[in-house]
Amino acid sequence: MHISNDLYESFPGRTAQPSGPSPLAPLGHTGAPRVLDNVLEAIGHTPLIAVNRIREEEGLKCRLLVKAEYLSAGGSIKDRVALRMIEAAEAEGRLTPRLSCIIEPTSGNTGVGLALACAVKGYRCIICLPEKMSQEKVIAMRALGAEVIRTPTSAPTHSPESNMGVAARLVKEIPHAVILDQFANAQNPAVHESSTAPEILDALRATYGPAARVDVVVGGAGTGGTLCGLARGLRSRTGEDLFVLGVDPVGSTLALPESLNGLGAQPYALEGIGFSDFCPANLDHSLVSSWIKVSDCVAFATTRRLIRSEGLLVGGSSGAAMAGVLAWLRETKEGRRIAETEGKNVVVVLPDGIRNYLSKPWVVE
Repeated sequence: MHISNDLYESFPGRTAQPSGPSPLAPLGHTGAPRVLDNVLEAIGHTPLIAVNRIREEEGLKCRLLVKAEYLSAGGSIKDRVALRMIEAAEAEGRLTPRLSCIIEPTSGNTGVGLALACAVKGYRCIICLPEKMSQEKVIAMRALGAEVIRTPTSAPTHSPESNMGVAARLVKEIPHAVILDQFANAQNPAVHESSTAPEILDALRATYGPAARVDVVVGGAGTGGTLCGLARGLRSRTGEDLFVLGVDPVGSTLALPESLNGLGAQPYALEGIGFSDFCPANLDHSLVSSWIKVSDCVAFATTRRLIRSEGLLVGGSSGAAMAGVLAWLRETKEGRRIAETEGKNVVVVLPDGIRNYLSKPWVVE
């Protein structure tokens, strides 16, 4: 069963969710190389990279490309989301530097992105993080000046002991505190619609010609912001026939139809994607063409393959996304049609890098 996210609806400190297109400027710097004003201008503008060895090993005729989001300033795709949510709250007058406190429940990457932006902008930052998440993420956030509160991984999402429950309590106790709420904040998908999607198309068209387009886009779902923002952004620019493949860990229950989820909610080791008792408001299932499930074992093996075969220093959710699309290309009728067609472009989002997981046993066999 999917449980809707109403946890923050009545909080006085919760940021109102804007509707419609974001009025904010594109992320990062544009144009010719120059000296950047600060590290926040180094967020986004990540490369699109051809994965050639794996493509050849799999016998694919289509192009297999990855959006290397781990090369963003803070090390993950959530840098974009963190900065955009802060900028929107500032534009609405909800944040005051040196006074406001930003509180966020997260699996880590949004926390690092927020801590990075808060260090530059001068906000207090408190991150609520389940114990399952890596110590490397905690170290990075604390190094950036954030306060990190660990919560039990086993706590149900809507319980007072969960990272969301603790954040809900703190925002009522701490003066000038705000929860930006990546799970329902409209700026989360909007930043991918307005920046990540056109970056992908710009790279394709600069390389393969002005008619180049994305045929398949692949990503895991945590908040749903990446997958749904890219779906909207790419379809609005290239047409409704884009295929959107969602990758969900075995043990999570975000995939549809529910029959894909087998025995239902189970513990799993992958970080940053999936939920077992909660469906984020930003995840619009109608935008996803199909789902595929990936186990921890297969995801981590594919992560090591990406590192050793392609030199891509990625994390486990990147391996899950790649494992999911390779299985889809091999095992489904639609996937085989794409795999066997030269010139088709399959783009896989790689959300974060190995920095977050160096102490994890799966990094080296």
